[in-house]
Amino acid sequence: MNYVCAHDDEFDPDNPLGKPDVPEHVQDAIRTLLEWAGDDPTREGLLDTPKRVGRAWLEYCEGYKEDPAIHLTRQFEEVGGYDEIVLLKDIPFQSHCEHHMAPITGKAAIAYLPNKKVVGISKLARVLHGFAHRLQIQERLTAEVAQCIWDNLEPHGVAVVIEAQHGCMTGRGVKTHGVEMVTSRILGCFMDDHRSRKEVMSLMGY
Repeated sequence: MNYVCAHDDEFDPDNPLGKPDVPEHVQDAIRTLLEWAGDDPTREGLLDTPKRVGRAWLEYCEGYKEDPAIHLTRQFEEVGGYDEIVLLKDIPFQSHCEHHMAPITGKAAIAYLPNKKVVGISKLARVLHGFAHRLQIQERLTAEVAQCIWDNLEPHGVAVVIEAQHGCMTGRGVKTHGVEMVTSRILGCFMDDHRSRKEVMSLMGY
């Protein structure tokens, strides 16, 4: 018996994996950059580079396609009376700086003190990645993650600390390796109460 795929009429033999199309004007822009940088975009090794780069940037910037707050809509109130700090730390992430479009790689610690409502712990990482998959500066990324959790969970407090290395510093300019930038955003009781702030920062390892 012969089976016919429902999508056979959409099959493209030049793109059997169904990867996203990259418009010609985007490919032309990448070819122009390659040529301006001193290479030959028509040489064999670079022939498919414009498509690869275009698709890579769709993935790097997929955060523009979603509102990270969507990950906080599923909340739970049955927590067995738990009213202490919830912390997820050492969350790896990658972003790109908006100034040089160079990689930002690092880790984050995200904590909140629940006010009756909690979310699945993986959702904190998803919020981080939602904002990280955009062109960013680390300061804004830190603030956006904290504010999103504050606005949607309405907790007693939120604390976000991000440590990252910046390709715009390691790969160009001063070319200084091994240097990490640390940013933090503290809201609610973690800001107002010294003991609460000390506790959450200690749990984070600071």
